[in-house]
Amino acid sequence: MAAHDLSLHLTREREMLELLLFKLDVQQMLLATGRTRWVPQTAKEIERVIALMPPLALTRDTLVVSVAKEWGNPEAKTLRELIDVAPTDAWREVMDGHLTAMVDLAAEISELKKINEQRLRTAIRVTQETIAGLGVATGEYDQAGDVVRGGGEAVILDTRV
Repeated sequence: MAAHDLSLHLTREREMLELLLFKLDVQQMLLATGRTRWVPQTAKEIERVIALMPPLALTRDTLVVSVAKEWGNPEAKTLRELIDVAPTDAWREVMDGHLTAMVDLAAEISELKKINEQRLRTAIRVTQETIAGLGVATGEYDQAGDVVRGGGEAVILDTRV
């Protein structure tokens, strides 16, 4: 049954979205704690997961069309449209559950991506300022990149080494 195959596929797709969210969360923790050594590795892992998404989406779309034909509604081309033409409440609930979970995961991923991008920009700016000010007191920065204490020696790059 194509609907069962679609449901299994949607479960796998949700697992990939959860994996992406996990990788972004790990990256955020590394950035928040200043442990930037592993940030390039997390970026590579995030890219690997993202590279798997287009084939999954294509398979999903193919299965949606197949299920729509099986359900006698070949005009349904998206999961949302398929939910509207589901033959039973059970299938409607199953497919709607998948769609809701995927939309929620996508929103979480988008928010975490924005936070990580901001922290990466801040880390780059702080590093550039520190390098530019070698030998000049630059102060200390908090996790958001704001100066929390002026003067003193740089705490991101120890110039006394």
